[in-house]
Amino acid sequence: MCGNNMSAPMPAVVPAARKATAAVIFLHGLGDTGHGWAEAFAGIRSSHIKYVCPHAPVMPVTLNMNMAMPSWFDIIGLSPDSEEDESGIKQAAENVKALIDQEVKNGIPSNRIILGGFSQGPINSANRDISVLQCHGACDNLVPLVFGSLTVEKLKSLVNPANVTFKIYEGMMHGSCPQVGVSEVVSRVTNLISPML
Repeated sequence: MCGNNMSAPMPAVVPAARKATAAVIFLHGLGDTGHGWAEAFAGIRSSHIKYVCPHAPVMPVTLNMNMAMPSWFDIIGLSPDSEEDESGIKQAAENVKALIDQEVKNGIPSNRIILGGFSQGPINSANRDISVLQCHGACDNLVPLVFGSLTVEKLKSLVNPANVTFKIYEGMMHGSCPQVGVSEVVSRVTNLISPML
C-alpha cells in the first residue's frame, strides 16, 4: 500500500481461525502502526473474521513540526478552520479502496467488509446506507469532544442519519482500552457480520 507517493509495509493481518467469510480493515492513528491493533484484535477475534491492520506511510506532518512519522495524510492544524490536506486524504481513501478490492478478490463480499479506525484513521464511503459507529472519550485532550460532535453531524449529512451511532465514554482520554473501544468494535462487527453458514 502506498500513500502520498511514499511506501508503507504490508498490513498486519490476523487471519480468521476458520474460513474467512468477513473482514475488518482497521486504520491506526497518527504516529502508530497496525501492529498494536492487530494484537488487540487477535486477543478477542471472531473465528470467521479476518482483521487487516495497514500501516500508514511515513511522511512529514506539519502539525508536528514537519517530523516524519506514520500518517495517512498531512495534518496542518487542529482548529475547525485549519487547511486540510485534500490530496492526501483522497490518496488515503484510494489506498483503503485498494484494500477493500483486495479482500473482494480474496472472496469476501463487499457487504461483509467493515472499515474502522482510531483518531486519524480515515473512513470514507459513497454508500449512504452504511452503518457508522463513532466513539469519543469525554476527556479527550488531543481531539476535544466538540470535534467529535462536529464530525458526527458531518457524517449524518453524508450517510443515513439513522445509521449513525455516537458513543461518548465518560472519563476516557485520547485512547482506547479493551473494555471500551476494542470490545465495542468487535461486538458491533460480530453483530453486523455473523458467520455465514
